[in-house]
Formats: sequence, structure tokens, C-alpha cells
Amino acid sequence: MSRKQERPVCLEMRNIVKRFPRVLANNNINLKLHEGEILSLLGENGAGKSTLMNVLYGLYKPTSGQIFLDGNETSFSSPRDAIEKGLGMVHQHFMLVDTLTVTENIILGTEPGKGGIIDYKAAREEVIEISKKYRLDIDPDAKIENLSVGLQQRVEILKALYRKAKILILDEPTAVLTPQEVDELFEVVKTLVETGVSIIIITHKLEEVKSISDRVYILRRGEITGEHQTSDVTKADLANLMVGRDVVLTVARKEGKAKGSPVFTLDNLKVMSDKDILAVEGLSLDIKPGEIVGIAGVDGNGQDELAEAIRGLRPVESGKVIFNGEDVSSLSTVAKIRRKMGYVPSDRHRFGLVLPMTISENVAMGYHLNAPNAKGINLDLSHMDENAEKLVKDFDIRTPGVNVPASNLSGGNQQKVILAREFSKEPEFLLVAQPTRGLDVGAIEYIHSQILNMREKNVAILLISLELEEIFALSDRILVLYEGKIVKEFEPDKTSDKEVGLYMTGGKGGENE
Repeated sequence: MSRKQERPVCLEMRNIVKRFPRVLANNNINLKLHEGEILSLLGENGAGKSTLMNVLYGLYKPTSGQIFLDGNETSFSSPRDAIEKGLGMVHQHFMLVDTLTVTENIILGTEPGKGGIIDYKAAREEVIEISKKYRLDIDPDAKIENLSVGLQQRVEILKALYRKAKILILDEPTAVLTPQEVDELFEVVKTLVETGVSIIIITHKLEEVKSISDRVYILRRGEITGEHQTSDVTKADLANLMVGRDVVLTVARKEGKAKGSPVFTLDNLKVMSDKDILAVEGLSLDIKPGEIVGIAGVDGNGQDELAEAIRGLRPVESGKVIFNGEDVSSLSTVAKIRRKMGYVPSDRHRFGLVLPMTISENVAMGYHLNAPNAKGINLDLSHMDENAEKLVKDFDIRTPGVNVPASNLSGGNQQKVILAREFSKEPEFLLVAQPTRGLDVGAIEYIHSQILNMREKNVAILLISLELEEIFALSDRILVLYEGKIVKEFEPDKTSDKEVGLYMTGGKGGENE
């Protein structure tokens, strides 16, 4: 038995059941957390991880079951109640006010003072004291809008510690961090544990589990499928427990065969943001048939504006988008679809699917005026269904039928619907943005294999992803995007994630230089 297992149990969940209408989200969950322990809660998308933690944090009431803190049965009527009893939670999407300072965000809702007058000086001193105690260095007067994502996450952690949290829940904490910021976060987590804080990390990333946790619970379809000391299991073991089958963790890819003239070119492209400032500033690149060019960058450096301009969803300020020698900069989205320019959007709900519509209708979308989806000016519904049934089989979409609304599918299967639509139209160019965002290891394995299949068919592919591991796994060339500009080009086998990560944050050198 490990040293940390011998420590007292500070939290226990016994036989937790959470039912929603027609959905059993958590089924008889038993979980223990020891003092000073880092515990990972691992599971695929929709496995019930967040639901379980929302029950613990007072956002949901359990259908049945018990919660114990330090051996005493308790319940939480709200997140405020959970906070008062020593629980803190850092959500994947930060809950900060951009225009306020670090101190103002940390004390928000618990401001010290009397008679309605806030004692800002006392609050600021306490923030400095807490940040020193936990080695979370930060400027207490900096505005949130001027901080990096990693520092904003640090503010969220300080918010919980300011409220005396002894148990801290981190929900997908590395989702938007660079490799350097991940290392810094893990150092922070280790410091917190040394000072007596116990940690639960919700994740679907196997590498995170192995890197940071002492023990791991694996959830699948709302049930615990395994509980292990992290040192006793491999990543392959964890993947198998998570998805219920053997998973290929590294998709095999053949050597690149890009040749000939570029299919797709960006020439000094400039694109404005919604705030009417340059989001993409003089960007140039070209992609040959059978080549994947990956765009690496921290979120908010022009990726969304770039993708929307290429697709025809946002006007080009200046420069050119060239496809097969034609300037398509000003063409509509429909015109680009007709020229065999495919698009997998970063937000499948906003731009990829119409959720109330059926799988059959979503697969036909954008191509509904063409055979086999139409006869003259009328939709051919039987042929639409027939085509959709073929694609459901070809792309392994798990669904009871093609006339089920897209909203009924899991995130991974919704993404497969988009891939089926775009990849089946024999595109010559594909823009693939955040293709595996929020998906589990099994879905990621499948989607990566499909992207590489399109590469083998000589499709020119522009991949935009916040996941560096994905960029390295798929790209023939990596371009680093920082503040709307390409600041460096790399070959994946001649660099490292740390070097690429340095340029992603505006660095001017790397470990290989």
C-alpha cells in the first residue's frame, strides 16, 4: 500500500446514482479520495465524469447515494454550499470577468469590508499572501484580458484557495494550454498537494493521467470499469478500460508523397476580427496534393477568422485565397462547396450540423441540390436515406437509424456525420479545424485514420488544431500561428512539442537551436 493510500480518506462517494429523463448518467458509483492525493477521473466523452463531479459540487442532486467529508455524511444544496464546506472547482471554461483585475476576480462575491464598502487593500494583501504560500506568482493588479490562458487558470485556482478549498476539482485542466503551461500547471498541482490540498482531475487524456496522478478511476457508460494505482497500469490498459476494446494509440502513417503544384495557396491574406482589428495579418502558405499542413497556435491567435475566411463565412480584407489556380477569395460558401473544397468546422454544433435535423438531412446538407439527393428541383428523400445508410456503415456512425436527429448522437458520432458528408464528396482540398475537440481516445483514433486516408487519396489538407499531439501525429509540415502571423515553420521529426510551444507563445528560440 502506498504512502498516500495510508492517509485518511477526506472524501467518499457511496453508491451514487444520477438519473435524467431516459438517461442513467451515473450508476452506483463508489469513489474515495485520500488527503494529499492526486486522483484522476478518466473516461470518454459522455461517460459521466462531469455529471459525477457536478453532483459532488452541488450543481446536481444525486438520485440516490451518499457523500462523506472526513467520515461525516453530508450533502450539498448548491455550489456555494460546497465551497463553504471546503470544495473548489476550476471549470474547463474559465468563469472570469475580463475587465476586472486579478484581485477583483478572486474576491468577487466574497468581498471583505463593512457597510457595503470593500476593503480592497486588505483583499489585495490576502491575495498576495495566498499566491506566495502556494507559489502561484501573479500580478494582483493585472487585468484578466491581458493575461495568458495559463495565468487565467492560475487565477481560477487562487479563487478556490481564497475560499479555503481543501479539495480541488480540475475539469479538463490542460485543454487550452501549451506544453510549457501544462508543465507549470503540474508543478502548481504538486505544490498544492504538499500544502495539504487534495486534487481530483477530470480528463480524457491518458498522458495526463500517467504524468500527474497517484490513482485513477475509469468511467465508461456511467459506471466504474476500473480503479488502479497509476503506476500499475499502462496507457494501453487505460484506453482499453475507457472504451472497452484495444485502441491504437499512435495511428500509423506512411511517408509523405506530396508532389506537383500546390492545390491550395494563401497569398498575403489579411482578415479582420469582429472587433474590426486585424486577426490574420499577411498570412501566406501553400499545400500540395497528398500533404497535410498543420497550423499550431494558442487559441485566439486568428485561427477562427482564418478558417471562416477560407470557407467564405468572413470577408477577406486583402490578399488571395487560391484553389487550383483560381482566386476564390470572394466566392460564396456554396460556390466553394461546388469546387470540391471540403470543410470540417471547429464547432460542430454551430457550423457543422443542424441538431434537430436527421442524420440523413445533415449528410445531404450543402449537397442537397445534387444527385442522389435531388431530382430536378425536388429532394429525393428515398435516395437521401439510401446514401445516408451507406455512409453510416462506411463511417461506423453508431445510430439506430438515419432518421434520428443529430442531437441524439454522442459527440464522436456527430463528428463522424460531418466527416461522412465532407469526405464522401471526393474533395481536392480539405480544411479540418479542431477535428477531435472534446472526443475520447477511441473516436480520436478513428478520425485520425480517416484524415490520413484522405491524405493517401492526394487531398491537400489544412489542419488547424489546439492539440499539439494531434498536429505532430498528422502533419507533414507545422506552421506556428502567433498574433495572426506565421512565425515559424517546422518539420515534425526535426523539432519537439516544447520548441513549437515556445513559438506559440511568442518565444524566439527553442531547445533545438
